[in-house]
Amino acid sequence: MDDVEVVLAHHECATLRVGDVFLKVDGDQARTDVEVAAMELAPVPTAEVLWRRAPVLALGRVAGVPLGRLGSPSTASVEAWRAAGVAVRRLHEAPLPGWRGRSIDAKAVSLDEECGWLLANGVLPAELIERNRAIAEAALRPWEPVFMHGDLHVAHVFVDRDRVTGVLDWSEAGQGDGMYDVASVTLVHPERLDDFLAGYGDDVDRDVIRGWWALRSLTAIRWLVEHGFDVDAPGGELDVLRRNG
Repeated sequence: MDDVEVVLAHHECATLRVGDVFLKVDGDQARTDVEVAAMELAPVPTAEVLWRRAPVLALGRVAGVPLGRLGSPSTASVEAWRAAGVAVRRLHEAPLPGWRGRSIDAKAVSLDEECGWLLANGVLPAELIERNRAIAEAALRPWEPVFMHGDLHVAHVFVDRDRVTGVLDWSEAGQGDGMYDVASVTLVHPERLDDFLAGYGDDVDRDVIRGWWALRSLTAIRWLVEHGFDVDAPGGELDVLRRNG
């Protein structure tokens, strides 16, 4: 009998591994609906959907290793990062999915609320929060919607040498700003941005990417704290804000 490995678990969902099968348990079936629909539409490699019986989604194993991990230098080659850029560009140029992501106005409201919470709880010095909030404003501009992954953490992109073998965790996918994906995959490895853009294309505004680094980090901290994550881990959100500010 295979052992059961807890890959990730928090108050909203959990991912378990049993042999080569990954079981995602999520009480919000709307998120699972989005994940399955996005994987069917995405023009990039994804995990195979083996079966679905609410609240469980069973996925097959993806070959390769993550492009990087939190708190450790990425050992992936320049070619692997370039391949990731090519894959994400292909996604962003694909036909739009039929549902929208969060609006600019919603993100602006979230930024206000989360900065207020950070200040009220003394999580970071007020000056650092305000500097990053000013940087985040660059991301809050009109954008042409693309097919956005929505949670393109570096550990969600799997590679084998110089080939992308799978992109995981599509529950936040929808129409949105492509620069959010670019910022997400390079959030904890900003030194690999040039390698990624060598495949994606360098026709990007780096101030916008830096703005998304700040906005994503500022708005994620409360959720991470409430779900038991260490936001002060090396390379985590607090490190990003200190680096950005």
